[in-house]
Amino acid sequence: MPAEKTGTQNTLIQLVMVLKLQQLKRSGLSSLRYDNLEDYINEKLWQKRLPRSLHEAADEVLSIEAQEIIRFLSKQAIMDGSHKNLEDFSDIIGG
Repeated sequence: MPAEKTGTQNTLIQLVMVLKLQQLKRSGLSSLRYDNLEDYINEKLWQKRLPRSLHEAADEVLSIEAQEIIRFLSKQAIMDGSHKNLEDFSDIIGG
């Protein structure tokens, strides 16, 4: 199967992603959303190279660990926060 068929737009990969999302939610990441997992896969896991086959893609998605997602989302939040002004956080800090 060509590489362009193994990305996150492939419906079989999306099914594997939903299964992995449910597993991660059961293991303590209850607020994790599908788009968080998709961002991790596209921006970190497959940033440099898409898997060559469907089974390789499925194996990679299923082998994602919760701490990898947490690290990725933490870095993403820091980067997003660094581009905002203090006023953007007024709802959090009560100002």
